[in-house]
Amino acid sequence: MRFIIITGLSGAGKTQVIHAMEDLDYYCIDNMPPALIPKFAEICYASNGKIDRVAMVIDIRGGDMFNELFNELNALKASGYTYEVVFLEADDETLVKRYKETRRVHPLAKDGRLIEGIQKERNILDYVRKKANYVIDTSTLKPAQLKDRVRELFEGDKIHGGIVVNVQSFGFKYGIVLDGDLVFDVRFLPNPYYREELRRYSGLDKSVQEYVMRFPQTQEFLDRLCDMVAYLLPHYIEEGKSQLVIGIGCTGGQHRSVTMAIKLFDFLREKGYNTVISHRDILKNKSMG
Repeated sequence: MRFIIITGLSGAGKTQVIHAMEDLDYYCIDNMPPALIPKFAEICYASNGKIDRVAMVIDIRGGDMFNELFNELNALKASGYTYEVVFLEADDETLVKRYKETRRVHPLAKDGRLIEGIQKERNILDYVRKKANYVIDTSTLKPAQLKDRVRELFEGDKIHGGIVVNVQSFGFKYGIVLDGDLVFDVRFLPNPYYREELRRYSGLDKSVQEYVMRFPQTQEFLDRLCDMVAYLLPHYIEEGKSQLVIGIGCTGGQHRSVTMAIKLFDFLREKGYNTVISHRDILKNKSMG
């Protein structure tokens, strides 16, 4: 039995995720009152396998009832049922843009400014976010990419204990990866930005990758990085960790970090780990490597 709770910020993509779960043959419920969770779980477990994959959206639309979410989940756990929590988020700029495009009213901003409603919801959900098994930032994800992420999490091969490794490149000038379990700084590597013929390209391009990888210190760092991650992962699995976020940062998140993230991703995929990759800042100001 797999029991998935989907929650997070309004406008972050919960509807898209629940549709993706339906495509994976999950029994899906939107806006489930938390008080009904234990009873529904009892029905599912008594179905003799007829309902063995469940996903439900529970969010701030439930009003005061949402505050009972973790009380009910604790009751679920006390009854011997297991569950996983998926938390969806996005940056303020992205959420504001999405609301303006859809002309929807934020549930906490019916009588006030949109940004104030977003900030209020972010504060309310902070505790839920910290308790989540999976945190997905949808700021730079297109609907198809979000669907792929869901598929990776809930349909991927259950190899290596089922852990999902998320490798993310980023630029330090835009801030560190807040949910990173391991963060590596590759700003010490030679920077393609200072090569005029490479500046407008990114680490997704072969020419940039070849330039970054031509230096001995790059290959040595990659070897050491791969060895360390390969050593750590079995221990994380042994401790029951289900998701590991590895951030690799350079100055602008365009050249070096993207290249190294791709190399680490390829290494982990070859080792058989369920691995996903994202490049947080690659479409931002193309400068500084």
